[in-house]
Amino acid sequence: MASKYQLLIGGEWVDGANGTSPVINPATEQIVDEVPEASVEQALAAARAAQEALPAWAATPARERAALLHAATEKLQQRRDHLVPLIIAETGATAQVGSRMQVPVAVNRFREYAELAIQDHDIALPPSATPNTPLAPGGLIGAVVARQPVGAVATISPYNFPLVNQAGKVAPALAAGCTVVMKPAPQDPMAVIELAQILDEVGFPPGVVNIITSADPAPAAALSSTRDIDMVSFTGSTGVGERIYEAGASTMKRLLLELGGKGAAIVRDDADITLAVGALASVWGFHSGQICTAPTRAIVHRSRYDELVAGLQAAAGRMKIGDPTQPDTVIGPVVSAIQRERIEHHIQAGADEGATVLIDGRRPEHLDTGFYVGPTLLTDCTADMTPVKQEIFGPVISVLAFDDDDEAIAIANGTDFGLYDYVFAGDAGIGYEMARKLRSGNVGLNTAQRNPNTAFGGFKMSGIGRDGAVFGLHAYTEMQSIVWPS
Repeated sequence: MASKYQLLIGGEWVDGANGTSPVINPATEQIVDEVPEASVEQALAAARAAQEALPAWAATPARERAALLHAATEKLQQRRDHLVPLIIAETGATAQVGSRMQVPVAVNRFREYAELAIQDHDIALPPSATPNTPLAPGGLIGAVVARQPVGAVATISPYNFPLVNQAGKVAPALAAGCTVVMKPAPQDPMAVIELAQILDEVGFPPGVVNIITSADPAPAAALSSTRDIDMVSFTGSTGVGERIYEAGASTMKRLLLELGGKGAAIVRDDADITLAVGALASVWGFHSGQICTAPTRAIVHRSRYDELVAGLQAAAGRMKIGDPTQPDTVIGPVVSAIQRERIEHHIQAGADEGATVLIDGRRPEHLDTGFYVGPTLLTDCTADMTPVKQEIFGPVISVLAFDDDDEAIAIANGTDFGLYDYVFAGDAGIGYEMARKLRSGNVGLNTAQRNPNTAFGGFKMSGIGRDGAVFGLHAYTEMQSIVWPS
């Protein structure tokens, strides 16, 4: 197994210095395979390799970088039938999520950044008339803001969408002329290792792409502090993001941090309740609630409260929970026993604080094996309750009532997070004005759908920076101003 799943450091595939660790199938609780455990020394070696490969890769013509990204796109597509069941096995994703939202999205991201790589992203400025100064003679001074690769990047991804998230980091970084050290989540790193194999096979030069894996946090921490890494791109919990921020301060690391969310869905008195219920329900069970954009707080006008709750109750009854390989399964397992216990703790905390557990998804009776949590609905909630304030990352919705729009905005803005909120309003103009008042990086107005061309990221403790589409490419660049006399 070690010959298949190894570390890639400076163009060489090597075993983990600290042995291997098992990857557990969340549905069966069986070992899928063994993956390498990198040492801190190997993490630092990968960082050095990325730094040493940087000058030549940054100088590589954009069309050559794009050609390699296109080759990776084709190879990913060719391996779809292998990668989909692998991702289902290691993540617990349902067949629908694995086949439609994991591998195909990763393919699209490589294709997108291959095309963006050859575009000119510099900003030409018109000449500026400048008077004589003690500094220099005056005249017409021309300028351009050039985008230069930020450097060697550590790309640290979460367990919910391991392949997609790495693709959204690695592809724009490579397109911009950066080198990378990939560090996937320890729960499900196998598809990401296979992505590294693909990038190696299609011909990325040694050191341009590296990968380490480890369940021990020390190797990832080393990437956050070494001077050989210029930027950390991390998606995950706010707590880990804080530690990365602190570790990178002494070397002025550039950071792209997409952290926790506690999405609010404001449902006004004039909202289309059927639309609101459908949007909430679609994200409620999606990937077992393990999605940072989920609207886990339904903030509902008091006059529509009972109607919305009844709609959610009915929707929960239509969500099949069970074997993720079955095509009609809506909710599969969460990623691990630890995560299941964490979700259950939040549900119990809500009950202890006075919430009504109207639908209790803990330990579904018909499932003896697997880390399952069914859709859970907490009603009679208040803004100060634990499951209302803290990110749960599971299929749990808390419902709160409000009496006027200002109160709804205050409740929505009343957490430390600000990643993705929603407004459902019959009057779209009022809904738009409410959206502008939300302290959130993203707002869905009468929809749970996303626009793939927008900038994605959060306010407050939900992170720093933006990725997605051209904004993602720009995130891996530094702006360099060059001026000259016209």
